[in-house]
Parts: sequence; structure tokens; C-alpha cells
Amino acid sequence: MIRVMTPEHSQTASQAASHTTLEKRSRTTLEDRITGALVGAAVGDALGGPVEGYSPTQILERHGGRVHGIVGPWNGDAWRTARPIAPYHKGDGHVTDDTLMTHALIRVYATVRDHLDAYAIADHLVPDLMTTPRWIPELESEALPLQRVFLAEKWLATRLHYGHVDPREAGVGNIVNCGAAMYMSPVGLVNAGNPRAAYTEALDIAGAHQSSYGREAAAVFAAAVAAACTPGATPDSVVSTALSLAKDGTRTAIDQVCEVASRHTDFESALTPLREAVAPYDTVGPDYRAPSLAARRPSRLHTIEELPIALGMLTVSAGDYRHAVLGAVNYGRDCDSIATMAGALAGALGSPVPEAWSETVSKASRLDLWQPARTLTEVTREIFERDVRRRRTHESAFTRIAGPRCSD
Repeated sequence: MIRVMTPEHSQTASQAASHTTLEKRSRTTLEDRITGALVGAAVGDALGGPVEGYSPTQILERHGGRVHGIVGPWNGDAWRTARPIAPYHKGDGHVTDDTLMTHALIRVYATVRDHLDAYAIADHLVPDLMTTPRWIPELESEALPLQRVFLAEKWLATRLHYGHVDPREAGVGNIVNCGAAMYMSPVGLVNAGNPRAAYTEALDIAGAHQSSYGREAAAVFAAAVAAACTPGATPDSVVSTALSLAKDGTRTAIDQVCEVASRHTDFESALTPLREAVAPYDTVGPDYRAPSLAARRPSRLHTIEELPIALGMLTVSAGDYRHAVLGAVNYGRDCDSIATMAGALAGALGSPVPEAWSETVSKASRLDLWQPARTLTEVTREIFERDVRRRRTHESAFTRIAGPRCSD
């Protein structure tokens, strides 16, 4: 069902939800944050899928107003043959490759049960994509995940399985996009409350997939998710943490976009200003489906579009899940990935994901959206216990090496 959202309705709902979120944030558990982030990411992905690649104006014309929930495919029943998307059933609550890759990374954590690196991608993620058929919602059939993922993700199999490239360098040469960033929320959750550790781990993992600002964005997104899990975190503190770690064009773009976002409390008024703010740093150009010759090439001056906009929508919405995700969806362009990131961040902050949305997406996609969260919560606790033991071992060794501190 589609309803037109007015600015007044959006702002009132956002303010009310924001107050509720702030009250609950201090008592939100690890399980709550991991569930909120992962379910929130999947639902955002499903909402954004059917309007991916289109502009806010096109979305408005197609749907007779802004998208306010789960909608059907852009081309209706003709989705099997309609271009340029065919043959994917995007819409009706189906998740896309963002969620497929996120869940695949969680399975790697469940296998390794410790921090990951680029070698874990080669040893576990790539075989998972290549050898185990799973239900693919957009194909409405079982298939290897590798058959559904985008070319930038197929690069993983080409370089790591067939090319036997050093996993730490395998991302070099791939197109630079959000392909790694879109599934990095589990890294932030495993390092909940420790953004710098999340940044470092994601930077290593993403090296198997991306280079340049694509790899950087993956690390910054993971750090932002870890920051969102910190007790008392707010959208402002999440953005500040991202800025403290981000480098080059990624940092500049986040700074510019979030500064503009801070002037808005409703996504409708923010849609054009946010696009204008990120445009100088985005290499794709104004026509999303006809990128320029300079698009997606390594550069220290540029950024992926998705992460700055996701953080911008988090700012506009004051952390309210519904407002942040709907802002991301109606922004268009790569809005499934933007909504995936915005949904993960708002969910990690503790803003509730609408049950009607999550239940519909789970049923339509034939996915238990809550099981990956339970798995990752269990693994995260195990990893933290290992980290504590490793830290204590290091402290003991260092004390013997360096001697007692002067204050002792």
C-alpha cells in the first residue's frame, strides 16, 4: 500500500519517535542493538529495492506521492522482462544483495567465531557464495548467491577463487562502489562500542573486495555502527565518530552532507540539498544509470554516495528509524543500499523497526530476519571474552617488560 507523506506528518512522527528512542537508549541491550541493526538493515534494503536507480521526481510521479512503506515492482507484473532491472523481482518486500551479503558475512563470523580479516573472505565467504544454494527472493527460486550478486561482488570469486590473489590486495582493480560497505554492519556490531576497532577490522576485510574510497567507506560505516551501539549515542555522536576516523574525500563528503542535513528536520526538504552537497564528491554523476567515464575509479578526492547520504538522513530524522529509512528510500539512486545503511544505524541506536514492515519482509523473502541477529549476538559475546583474555595477557606481559608504573 502506498500513502502520500506530508512534511507535517513526517516531522511530527519523527519528533515523537525521537523522544521515545532517547528514553530507551540507555537501557537498550546488546541483543536489542544487534537485532535492531540487522533487521533494520534488511527492511531498509527491501523498501529501497523497488525504487533503486530512479530520481525523487520519478519516484513521486510513479507512485503519486512519496513512498511510505513496502511497494511493488517499478514495472508491476512486467518485472521479468522490463529493463534495465530484469529479471529481478524488486519489491513486495523482497530483500536484495545487500542483505544476502550481510547474512553471508554473519555466517563467516559463526564459523570463525573470532575477528575476521581478508583471508576469512577468501576462505569462507567466497565458498559460501559459490557452493551453497539459497532462496533468492528477487529470483523467486533457489540459486547460488553468486548468481544474484552484482559484478563488483562477483569480483570476489574471480580474484580469490580463480585468480588466487593475495586477499589483502584482491580489491585493487575492482570498480569502486558501495559493494563492501553495504554488508559491513556485522563488523560494527561485533565491535559494538569500539568504533576504532571496527574501522580497523573492516578495513582489512574490505581489502579483499574494494580499494580506495570504497574500502574506506566500508570501514567508516562499520565504525559508525559500532558508535551507534554505545550507550547514550545520538546521531550527532555517530557522525562525529565517523568524521574522527574517515579519510580524504569520504570525510569531506560526510562533513558537507551532514552539515546541510543539520538544517533540516524533514526528509522532503532535504532531498535536493543533500544530493547537491554530495555531488562534488560522487563520481557517478547526475544520471545514475549512465555514469560518467570517471565513475567508480580510485581517488582520494571522492566518496561513494551512499554512506554520506545515510548519515545525512540519520541526522535529518534525529535517529528515528521510519523517518531515516523513508528519507533514504525516497532519495532514489542507490537507495536500497542507502536505506540498508540508514536502517542499520537507526536500529543500532535503538529506534524500533515497524513490526508490520519486518514481518512482511521476512515472509515475502522467506527469511528469518531474527536468527542472524541471535547468532551474531552469541558470537559477539564469545569474541569479547576472547578480547578480554588477550588484553589481560598483553597487560601482564607488558608489565613484566616495562616494570610498574610510577603511580604504582
